[in-house]
This record gives sequence, C-alpha cells and structure tokens, in this order.
Amino acid sequence: IDKAVFPGAQGGPLMHNIAGKAVGFGEALSAEFDAYAEQTVKNAQALGERLQEHGFRLVSGGTDNHLLLVDLRPSHPDTTGKTVESALESVGVVLNANTVPGETRSAFDPSGVRIGTPGVTTRGFTESTCREVADLVARVIDDPESEETRSAVASRVDELTDEYPLYA
Repeated sequence: IDKAVFPGAQGGPLMHNIAGKAVGFGEALSAEFDAYAEQTVKNAQALGERLQEHGFRLVSGGTDNHLLLVDLRPSHPDTTGKTVESALESVGVVLNANTVPGETRSAFDPSGVRIGTPGVTTRGFTESTCREVADLVARVIDDPESEETRSAVASRVDELTDEYPLYA
C-alpha cells in the first residue's frame, strides 16, 4: 500500500500549496467574495442576453454561472470557433473555441466559443459594460476579416481596459 500511494498518488506536504489554499479558502468566506461571485453571474447573464439579441444561440438558452457557450452554427454556419477565437484575440478579447452539443466539425476547429466573465468582473466590469462587450464581440464575429472593424473594436477594448485596470 505504501508504494502504491507514495510517490505515485501522494507526495510530501508542500507548505506553499497549503498556505495558498488557506488564503483562497479564507477569501471565499468573505462578503466581498460573495458579491464578486454574484456580479460574475450577473455579468455572464447580461453578456449572454445581449448576444442573443444579436441573433446568437446560447447552448442551454442562457447561463446561471460564469460561463457562456455560443453555438455559431445557426447564425454563422460558415464561421468556426477557431476563426472567432483568432479574430477576437487580435483585438484583445480572449475566449476559447469549444465544441457544442451535436458538434459536426472537428474538436480542433469546432462550431462554438466559450466565454467567461471572471476576468472582466475582477476588472470591475458591470452588466452594462458586458452588454457593450457583447456588441463588440458580435461586430467582430459578423465581419472577422474586416480590418476597419477590428481596428475600431481594438481601440474600444483598449479604452475599456484603461478605464478598468487590473489593479486599481
């Protein structure tokens, strides 16, 4: 039993890991963390609702957590998640290509994108800001090859990140 457990499944206690977990658990007990978690969900819901207004299909019809999964097939059948991921990354918006239920493409170039809101919530974004982010995302997805669109969206993303810095 000893050889099966150590070193294969369990090693020595790493005090820096234990300390980090203790700090994280302590933060999770705070009222501030509750407010942050609540705002993260509100932001995801606002982002998702606005994307739906732009004609995008959300898997499960919405969200009750920090993530959205957008199925591009109904609104943009010829656009892949990788194309969207690359185009949005070029303007400063990071999301991930992701498979969707009933996927018809390769997992390496899927039909959906996954968007999360913890990062923007940490910066201080609110529901109204996330609705604007959805507008920017939709502009790029609608015309991912347009340099004019990408330049305009990148400029606005820069303004938003200046307005909401990581560490204020």
